[in-house]
Amino acid sequence: MEINKLKNILEAVLLAADRALTVIHLESLFELDEERPTRDEIRKALHEMAEDYEGRGYELKQVASGFRLQVRQEFAHWVGRLWEERPAKYTRALLETMSLIAYRQPITRGEIEEVRGVSVSSNIIKTLMERDWIKVLGHKDVPGKPTLYGSTKEFLDYFNLKSLDQLPTLAEIKDLDSIHPELELDDDAVKGEADPAAPEDQADDSAESGIAAANDDSVQDADETPDADKTGDDTVVAETEGDDAVMETSEDNDAPVIDTVAEDLDAEDTDAEEAVEDEDVKSAFNV
Repeated sequence: MEINKLKNILEAVLLAADRALTVIHLESLFELDEERPTRDEIRKALHEMAEDYEGRGYELKQVASGFRLQVRQEFAHWVGRLWEERPAKYTRALLETMSLIAYRQPITRGEIEEVRGVSVSSNIIKTLMERDWIKVLGHKDVPGKPTLYGSTKEFLDYFNLKSLDQLPTLAEIKDLDSIHPELELDDDAVKGEADPAAPEDQADDSAESGIAAANDDSVQDADETPDADKTGDDTVVAETEGDDAVMETSEDNDAPVIDTVAEDLDAEDTDAEEAVEDEDVKSAFNV
């Protein structure tokens, strides 16, 4: 078959397809009774098509599932305005979990939790399974038989990757935001894709805060205890001062009492002397 005709056929098929197509699938579209191209001829035509699209608004991209025609990344901003719905946003917890599965597969949930340092929510695993980004590869031969997870072709297709070998090395990743430019991180849980691990983390934080608060209260109580003793000491001092005040008052009250008694004694002595003088006078006059 003429190469230009083959390219036009392949272009029409890829434009109409809603998914990536493999070379084998493209080959099966041609009937046996007609001039059927070989797989090498199809690959050559696809290669020339990719070169023809250079400088155009779309490109021929090979991903894990095969070949597909797609809009170039730099024009996604304008094309996205055709749809009212907002692009999907992903929580950091979900992306970290997906990254660990992609780089360390096969991996168990417990191993993911060990690396992240927090529990992995069941909803995160459920969301990744529903998006067909991960799949169950088997079960680890250890007590409990934990499930082993791995990535899928759909995951590679979504990120325009042909294979896991095209993933950036860990040394190249300076931040999670740089894994793919179209990712929009949402630290707050998005409805329908919320990070249930967040409440668990928050619960742990709340528990730690509660323990810290209890410790603070204990410390505060301990700090207040000397103050209470000090207050008690002040009370004793106040009582002592009160006793002193009573003693001073008693002393003040006793002083006039002593003086009064002395005056009374002087008065009695005076009366006695006057009585003696009266007796002497009476004797003198023989009364």
